[in-house]
Amino acid sequence: MLKVLVADKFEKVGLDGLRELQCNVVFEPDIPAAALAARLRELDPKVLIVRSKKVPAAALEAAAGLSLVSRAGAGIDNIAGAAASRLGVFVSNCPGKNSIAVAELVLGLIMACDRRIPDQVAGLRAGTWNKAEFSKARGLHGRTLGIIGLGQIGREIARRAQAFGMRVVAWSRQLTVEDATRMAIGYCQTPLEVVRQSDVITLNVAGTPETEHLANKEFFDAMQPGAYLINTSRGSVVDEAAAADAVRSKGIRLGLDVYQNEPSGGTGEFRPAIVGLPGVYGTHHVGASTEQAQVAIAHEVTRIVQEFQATGGVPNCVNRLAKSSATHVLSVRHENRPGVLAHVFNILSDQSINVEEVENIIYHGASATLARVHLSSCPAPEALARIRDGNVHVLSAEVRPIDG
Repeated sequence: MLKVLVADKFEKVGLDGLRELQCNVVFEPDIPAAALAARLRELDPKVLIVRSKKVPAAALEAAAGLSLVSRAGAGIDNIAGAAASRLGVFVSNCPGKNSIAVAELVLGLIMACDRRIPDQVAGLRAGTWNKAEFSKARGLHGRTLGIIGLGQIGREIARRAQAFGMRVVAWSRQLTVEDATRMAIGYCQTPLEVVRQSDVITLNVAGTPETEHLANKEFFDAMQPGAYLINTSRGSVVDEAAAADAVRSKGIRLGLDVYQNEPSGGTGEFRPAIVGLPGVYGTHHVGASTEQAQVAIAHEVTRIVQEFQATGGVPNCVNRLAKSSATHVLSVRHENRPGVLAHVFNILSDQSINVEEVENIIYHGASATLARVHLSSCPAPEALARIRDGNVHVLSAEVRPIDG
């Protein structure tokens, strides 16, 4: 029975789905992050499911039998990915399942910036009526929205902004002119090109070393005075000191759902200086936190676990090498008998050749198979001859270089 530790909040439909798969489900959403390693060592689950809880290298190392960490969401920066890869632990996520939820929050934050809705609510609660002050909104129709990162979330944002009558421009690493034209979006070659022509900018990129402080002093210097910046991606993407300077000097307004050094738990004291500035409106990292999104994510996590349980494969695996370092592929056609691949691998080992990947294709009738073995280097001719002639069940063996 597959043991699954769910160490974070998770929808009941997902728990029920895992139990229907006959998994041994341990549901402990309130495990403190500091205690996760000890609990993993004690339970030794095969699968760990988390939402926002941090999974450091020490936690991964604690569970000898852990094979899969499934992130119930899209971003994976709370999981020590390098350690997982070193330990041979799969990491998966649920891309696209929270796209609509995040897009809806982005539009809400844009409206908050434009209409200063939180300030108006605060004024009413304080017993103050100030229609004159709050009758100064710019409006969104005809304004330009710049999207930096046009993945699934960015595309959902674009659709909603266009429904508001906004012009949309975008930059994304994989975006082509043709794709942009098809979506009625203006194509930009760089993030700064987006910034310079936008009234509103939304950041929708992954939190990586490459995107850290993407919104820096140069970025804010390029923004139009009084423009709005929305960040629902990761706190590391915005240099908060540079953002604060831009709020004070250029009247930039910010809509933030994520922050530098935000708490990892669901509750706690948090007083980031930037949210105390006028024109800065924040939420509590809740972009994906709608019932619809969490139910969709729960179904996706269940699907991932089901596939892993049935085949060992992992949908949405994020730490599988896209292309190995193999230089040659050895094709061995052989009778479907025990010991043939052991014969091949022993000879390769004698040659100090590493096997990078293996694919075994079985023909109709299951009497013959084709093993395609990706190798770190080319076997010597005599090794190839030993493979071909040293086992009566080998029908043929040939090697060729891998293009590219």
